[in-house]
Amino acid sequence: MGAILKIGISRPDKKNSLTPQMMRDLAGAFDRLETEEDARVGVVYGEGGNFTAGLDLLEFVGILTGEEEQKPFPGIDPMQLKQRCTKPLIAAVSGTVYTVGIELALACDMIVAADDCIFSQLETSRGIMVSGGGTVRWVQQCGWGNAMHHLLTGRRFDSAEALRIGLVQEVTLSEALLTRADELAQQIAANAPFAVRETKLSALQYLSEGEDAVFSVVEETQARLAKTADAMEGALAMMERRPPGFKGV
Repeated sequence: MGAILKIGISRPDKKNSLTPQMMRDLAGAFDRLETEEDARVGVVYGEGGNFTAGLDLLEFVGILTGEEEQKPFPGIDPMQLKQRCTKPLIAAVSGTVYTVGIELALACDMIVAADDCIFSQLETSRGIMVSGGGTVRWVQQCGWGNAMHHLLTGRRFDSAEALRIGLVQEVTLSEALLTRADELAQQIAANAPFAVRETKLSALQYLSEGEDAVFSVVEETQARLAKTADAMEGALAMMERRPPGFKGV
């Protein structure tokens, strides 16, 4: 595995539409990223040319109506509604990216899109609502107007539109998608793990508690990081004009 954990969605004959078991498998993969010391960055992608067409609704009818209980997830739930992964996650999306697929990508920290993507948050056209964090994360990521434009209409849109509104951070050729996602993951993994983790946690704290909460602890966190061996290595590498070799200590 190394520092990069690849998390593939694989049901290509159904455009990777997700079943309850697949959601539990995703949760297990996120938990593996969170708990395995050597894993520093996760990359979530779809096999067979599509990210995911969303939930396989026939498999989820009982759960959506409340008539069937959702089995507990074995780790961090895929939409990260109750617990966020503290390690960085990159979504590499391609082809069909519908409904929960957008929410799964938004639960990651950045999204790289192939140039062949077709997105749609089409729940309202199916008589249900966006319930996997999308009503919050769309607004956070894209602003109110752009969020309402897509959440309420369910219209289809392409990668260029996704980039314009800030839903994705990069668009690349479809054949280069996983290469580009891996490049970004490697850049992150090469940085000091403690510093990466605390930076993400600080940003998450701002979302949940506001800027005052962040400002009240940032100096203490910085002082703790400055005492690590990795901080010393970073300073030495800069003076010696060489790449640092961070070890997470």
